[in-house]
Amino acid sequence: MPSTDINPIIPGFAPDPSIVLIDGTFFLVNSTFHLFPGLPIYASKDLLSWKHIGNAINRQEQLSLAKSGTTIWPRDDSPGGTGDCMLATGGLYAPTIRHRDGITYVVCTNILQPLFDVKENFIVSTTDIWSNSWSDPVYFDFDGIDPSIFFDDDGRVYMKGSAAPGPMTKINMFEIDLKTGKKLTDEKTIWEGTGGIYPEGPHLYKKDGWYYVMISEGGTHENHMITVARSKDIWGPYDAFEKNPILTARGTDEYIRYTGHCDMFQDQQGNWWGVCLGVRKEKATGSYIMGRETFLTTGKWDEGEWPSLNQVRLNPILDNGTLLVRAEGNVRLTSQPSVDYVYIRDAILDHHRFSDDAETITLTASEGDISQWQEPVTFIGKRQRELQGGAGASMEVISTPASSYLKAGLAYYKDEHRFIKFFYDFSASSIVVETVNKAKEISKTSKVDLQLKEGDLISFRVEYTETKYNFSYWVGTDEKVAWISFTSVDALDMTGPDFVGPVIGIFATSRVPDVQVQFKNLAVE
Repeated sequence: MPSTDINPIIPGFAPDPSIVLIDGTFFLVNSTFHLFPGLPIYASKDLLSWKHIGNAINRQEQLSLAKSGTTIWPRDDSPGGTGDCMLATGGLYAPTIRHRDGITYVVCTNILQPLFDVKENFIVSTTDIWSNSWSDPVYFDFDGIDPSIFFDDDGRVYMKGSAAPGPMTKINMFEIDLKTGKKLTDEKTIWEGTGGIYPEGPHLYKKDGWYYVMISEGGTHENHMITVARSKDIWGPYDAFEKNPILTARGTDEYIRYTGHCDMFQDQQGNWWGVCLGVRKEKATGSYIMGRETFLTTGKWDEGEWPSLNQVRLNPILDNGTLLVRAEGNVRLTSQPSVDYVYIRDAILDHHRFSDDAETITLTASEGDISQWQEPVTFIGKRQRELQGGAGASMEVISTPASSYLKAGLAYYKDEHRFIKFFYDFSASSIVVETVNKAKEISKTSKVDLQLKEGDLISFRVEYTETKYNFSYWVGTDEKVAWISFTSVDALDMTGPDFVGPVIGIFATSRVPDVQVQFKNLAVE
């Protein structure tokens, strides 16, 4: 049954939102890290129903994600620490979307391995955001992440971001030429935050004669918070709001936690809102299997006053006390055909072939497996969007020599250290579920012998809840034959502090080249 909840407005792998209103339509962009296409663009007329209309990085010629590997940081065994290892993935970090004079700009950072040594900051643009046609990147010099554009009233354009080194990063700013990426002024620190680690995600707003800088602090997990400062001069000094933070869930038992990385905006009626990241943290177990998602909350910004944001809830409360609820038939998220498929890093796209009706996908198996990042892998999937739902696909069994060690099937993927593979092992004639989380030292395998012949059809299915993943399979085409329950995986096995979220899709690996496997009816809820 469809949920009446408003939040999250973009469920699943959707962190670091930024939003802009153009000609009566809101457009929102998220981080994508190691996934291609990158930087999805969502459109909405009412902030409640969104459509995935394209991706700002949609051609491999624009940039490379080949070095967007994931690093496992040391376990946090400090007093009061989480006891977990944090996983940091490279690739496309927090973008900002802005519009001026008929041009829409997205500015972002591409982080390369070894992490944080190389930061490629760039601008892409389009004159028609609906066309999914974006420019090649224009690069600019900035040793930091989370760049954000500000257009001042006098026509000057400023770039600010979170300048290295961390954890005590600083908010630096400079004037820029967006066409060339050239710095027009020296870079200057305008604020250092209120003392939390990793001051980042800055956005600059001008209102009632004041410049306001809004940032995130405390890291992107339990201590995440939004703070704000203001100045009469764009270069500062900026004075912090004495009632900071204006948004946080730290120290609470809220269901929606880790709230931060916010972009504030007005709707067509002048009401103030914020979009931010957060996680839905299951209270009994502490799992937050969907990762960082995009949430909507109400705000207030009276003339001459400081901005405020309300605690993020599943259903925001309006100024008049009304609970905002999703109307029946109001769909949360849809997509233009095919724009929501994703690959891992610099995949060989020709190794993933769609039929004309897009119902069949033929994979050319890769030698590289999803357990590593240095080599291309054959995998195509979609973001998991539902807490309670399912995903599946059917595969036609082929004849292949035992020396191929062909493995093909369904995969749940977060990064090269954390995944669940549900596949048919052609060489061993067995069906296998392999669960790996190197950060938690988890490596489990369930296997059962299953003799299949060429031409047989095997279907893979995973059904999920907030706390568990259940795997089952089915052989043949007779719909009267019941699915065979195989095994289940605790959601906590795939939960932990990270930057990314779950993607479910199909994969194929082989030790010999040019092995092709055909899948049908890939569906991910």
